[in-house]
Amino acid sequence: MSFLFGKKKTPAELLRENKRMLDKSIREIERERQGLQAQEKKLIVEIKKSAKQGQMGAVKVMAKDLIRTRHQIEKFYKLKSQLQGVALRIQTLKSTQAMGEAMKGVTKAMGQMNRQMNLPSLQRIMQEFERQNERMELTSEVMGDAIDDALEGDEEEEETEELVNQVLDEIGIDVNQELVNAPSSAVAAPAAKTKVAQAEVTGNEDSGIDEELQARLDNLRRM
Repeated sequence: MSFLFGKKKTPAELLRENKRMLDKSIREIERERQGLQAQEKKLIVEIKKSAKQGQMGAVKVMAKDLIRTRHQIEKFYKLKSQLQGVALRIQTLKSTQAMGEAMKGVTKAMGQMNRQMNLPSLQRIMQEFERQNERMELTSEVMGDAIDDALEGDEEEEETEELVNQVLDEIGIDVNQELVNAPSSAVAAPAAKTKVAQAEVTGNEDSGIDEELQARLDNLRRM
């Protein structure tokens, strides 16, 4: 009917139709083989019965029939195997065609996705991300340095004093006793000079730290 109306079958429909025909033929061959095997069993029973009765002529005739039946069963086995091989090839072709259709759809979808991608826009997004990430890292670094500078002064002074006392204890010098025995004028003058120097160094260090923090903040504002 499809030929009369001019409708052309697709390759998938042809493969499916031929597969059904092969499966039907295999089932028919299997039924014939099973019928021959039943006939073989009956012939064997008849041959034994005729042999017991001494009918040797009938036994020879039925023996020839049994041999032909067994040969026919072997032919049906071979034919079934061949048809199954053909059916397997058809199934392989069908699977290959399905894979080709799937690859075609995937390729089409990938092409559409690639056409929708805007590479310049993606590059701008990545550049902006990198810039913001760098700004965040710089901000964190500035805040961390400022907190460290604010907290580390007292701790360093205490650690320094403890270390000096430990060293003096190891060499057997009592700081308080040495200060009592030392001349007051000799001690006062270096102490004053030391305080002035420390003040100057501290001022310079604070100034350097402030300038460094200010420079980093200025960099953040320009970003």
